Amino acid sequence: MPKAMVVDWQRILNGQGWATPRWPREWGGPGWSANQIYIFTEEYQRACAPDPMAFGVVMAASVILRFGSGAQKRRFLPRFANLDGWWFQGFSEPDAGADLVSLSTRATRDGDGWPINDQKTWTSCAHYADWMFALVRTSREERKHASISFMLIDMKQSGVVVRPIIRIDGAHEVNEVFLDDVYVPDENVVGTVGKGWSYAKFLLGNERFGMARIGLHQAHLAEVRRLTQGRLRNGRPL
Repeated sequence: MPKAMVVDWQRILNGQGWATPRWPREWGGPGWSANQIYIFTEEYQRACAPDPMAFGVVMAASVILRFGSGAQKRRFLPRFANLDGWWFQGFSEPDAGADLVSLSTRATRDGDGWPINDQKTWTSCAHYADWMFALVRTSREERKHASISFMLIDMKQSGVVVRPIIRIDGAHEVNEVFLDDVYVPDENVVGTVGKGWSYAKFLLGNERFGMARIGLHQAHLAEVRRLTQGRLRNGRPL
C-alpha cells in the first residue's frame, strides 16, 4: 500500500479512537480491557483492514509509555497515533543481525547529547522515515547487555544516508542506514542510559502480540470455502 494511503487510513482510525487499541485512556487510547482488545483485533482482521503503522503505535509507543518521560509521552504519542511522522526500527546491523547484544553502533557523550557513528541494516521502510528508534552502545561496560541505550533519532538531520536493498523480486522495502556524527540530544534518550537491552526485550514482547493474526486467517479460510463450495474434482468436493 502506498505511503499516502497508509497515512490517510491511520488518521481515519485515529479519528475514531481505534488506531491505538492497547493504549490507556489517559494517553489517547480507548482504555479497553484485554478481552475488548482481543475482540476488536479479531474483528478488525476479519474485515481485512490494513493495520496501523506498528513501528509507532505498537513498538516505540510501548517503550515510551512504560519507560519514557512525561515530556516524551506528550511529544511523541500523539504523533504516533496520527502518523505525523514515519518511524522505523534500527536494531539489526551487518555483523550482529538478530544478535542484538553484539551490536557495534556507538555513541559517546558530547555535552548534552550523543553523536552516533556506524550502520544499521535490513531497516524496513527507512526510505519513508522521519524518525528511527534505535539501540546504540553508549559505554564500554564489560557486560555487553549493560552498555546499550534506547534512542530516538531524527532522520532529517545531516549525516544520515539511506541506501536501498532491492529484494530478489525487485521490491524496495528494506534498506541500509549510515550514521555519520548524527546527534541525539539527551531528551531523545528513552529511560535510563544503559538500560536499552531491557527496553528492547519489552518492545519485542509487545511486537509479537497478535502476530498469529487469527481474524485474518479466518477471513482467508472463509473465502476459500466460498470459492470451492459446490465444486468437484473427480467426483469429490474440493
